[in-house]
Amino acid sequence: MLEKKVLGKTNLELTQFGIGATGIAGMYTEVHRLQAMEALELAWTKGVRYFDVAPFYGFGLGERRMGDFLRAQPRDAFVISTKVGRLLRPSNPPPAKERFYRTTMPFVLEFDYSYDGAMRSIEDSLQRLGLNRIDIALIHDIDTLTHGKTAQPIAFQQAMKGAYKALEQLRSEGVIAAIGLGVNEWEVCSDALDYGDFDCFLLAGRFTLLEQTPLHTLLPQCLERSVSLIIGGVFNTGLLANPYAENLKYDYGPASAEKIAKAREIATVCKSFGIPLGAAALQYPLRHPTVATVISGARSGKEVSEIIQWMDRDIPAALWDKLTALNLVASVGNL
Repeated sequence: MLEKKVLGKTNLELTQFGIGATGIAGMYTEVHRLQAMEALELAWTKGVRYFDVAPFYGFGLGERRMGDFLRAQPRDAFVISTKVGRLLRPSNPPPAKERFYRTTMPFVLEFDYSYDGAMRSIEDSLQRLGLNRIDIALIHDIDTLTHGKTAQPIAFQQAMKGAYKALEQLRSEGVIAAIGLGVNEWEVCSDALDYGDFDCFLLAGRFTLLEQTPLHTLLPQCLERSVSLIIGGVFNTGLLANPYAENLKYDYGPASAEKIAKAREIATVCKSFGIPLGAAALQYPLRHPTVATVISGARSGKEVSEIIQWMDRDIPAALWDKLTALNLVASVGNL
């Protein structure tokens, strides 16, 4: 059974592996409803009790599917997070093919980081999920990757003056238990610490076997303030799941030859210890005390089963020492 860890200064306990809804919402590959339900059912059977969604995932499809499954489970038995910052508007005709999601619901997205927008987003998410409460609310994608260098500071200020105030109020009223950000860049999390009292940050792709910059920047800040990290994108868009596959991606785009070579070098070291690369990718972030959980957008029962096996693998300290000695991965020991 998966171990649990307390999230920041809250009373929430998260399993150290959680399911993100990007996979069941059809990111990059169409996923039928039955396949999505089978993935969630197996994850539950294997002890997963933390689930992450967002309105963006499948334009509401991720929340609908996750809610359909979780409504059948005891409400106090799981923790769910969703995000604010994008509202869904009906679209007729339905939107054209989307960059990330192969199957979307008939809506278009509208960025809204205002106080009222965040309040509406939470209400809309509750209705799509069909649940009576959300545990964790995250302000979504107020980073440069999403908005560009010119618009990002504007989006950030709007979020801090608007959405943050709304989530802070909902937390103080006991409507939600924890608040934070869900982003792809560690810098925005560091900036946010100067603006408000956050419980957690969901950081995707920035603390992995291929990138450890936050180790000596954001992570010490979070540790000092008892802010937990939820690490997403541990496979860096699949590169660390199988660096020998075709059409490899990194950071949502084509992987560079340099990144592929490094991933394969790490995989070779892991293989010499009899450890799958995927197991090391999942467990590496958990070595840091501020990391509460890692999540993955598994899209099938097969993927869930493989991930759980990777989580269960005992990884010898000698493997981490070897990766550090070869200057492939930064050490998180002796903290």
